[in-house]
Amino acid sequence: MDGNAGGDDSQQQAKLISLVRTHDLPVTFNRRELDQILRVYGFMVSAGEWRDYAIDHLTDRAVFSIFRRTSEVPMFRVEKTPRLARKQGAYSVIAASGLVLKRGHELDRVLRVFDKTLSVVRG
Repeated sequence: MDGNAGGDDSQQQAKLISLVRTHDLPVTFNRRELDQILRVYGFMVSAGEWRDYAIDHLTDRAVFSIFRRTSEVPMFRVEKTPRLARKQGAYSVIAASGLVLKRGHELDRVLRVFDKTLSVVRG
């Protein structure tokens, strides 16, 4: 009887593992990623360009939405999509129009799309 009981336990564990996999946890930003995003966000808020943000943790991706004012459509979205990590890179910055501004494997490089660029000064 003990042999059957052990077999039943392993079958129950296998069923439990498959149940856990079907109820996947949402994708989230980790602390380091949030620090990087919020550093850029804080800089842009102090420059007066951005005013609000929202964070969504979905089953397939995490989204940090950036707003100029509290409105329905975000100006930019910083997305983390783990299923693209081996292909184009898990991180992307997407404009309100849906255009992917930058995509890559490293978040700090992707966030450089928000760096102020040099401009020509006329005298």
